[in-house]
Amino acid sequence: MKPLRDSVSPGSVLRDLPLNSFVRVADLPGPVGAAYNAVSRAAARGDLVKVSRGLYFKGIPTRYGMTKPDAETVARAALEADGVGPAGVSAARALGLTTQVPTMPEMAVTGPVSTAIKGVKLHRRNNMERRSLNYLEIAVLEVLRDWEFTVESGWPGLIQSAAKLVKEGRVRPDRLRAAASREPNPKVRDGVRILMDAGA
Repeated sequence: MKPLRDSVSPGSVLRDLPLNSFVRVADLPGPVGAAYNAVSRAAARGDLVKVSRGLYFKGIPTRYGMTKPDAETVARAALEADGVGPAGVSAARALGLTTQVPTMPEMAVTGPVSTAIKGVKLHRRNNMERRSLNYLEIAVLEVLRDWEFTVESGWPGLIQSAAKLVKEGRVRPDRLRAAASREPNPKVRDGVRILMDAGA
């Protein structure tokens, strides 16, 4: 999310914010105090809902209140950092490899976890090479940690999914191989090599 410094006031930014959008207080123009006052007033009017520390959401007003994003969407917006992706069953779902619905979404974060996200289980990973990966590439690394329990179609399904994502350009083999080489878990290192050698 880019800072919104070209607008006249925090209030004008909030009024012009499209529906189903996140806004960070830190991205609003003007003094921090004015930005917090603007979001507080908007939240009190029901124009915004607070979803995490310093992060608000402008949903669609309904007779039952404003629509809210799901916990995983909030986590992606709140963390907004390189090297963030799904973990566990959430990773398998992101890759289309399971119909299971996790009791709580899981996310892998590269490096220190700066904030807790309500309703989301966070896993810290120390491989800084992950910062060059996108959401689905991290999903591939994560699903390899315990694919026997999360992938319904087994190893053939995982190969097929990875090959499709590579063909579509959504997974980059060179980036994935480089990051996997720094993974401490041998299942992940070997799994990426086997997947890529299998034609993914």
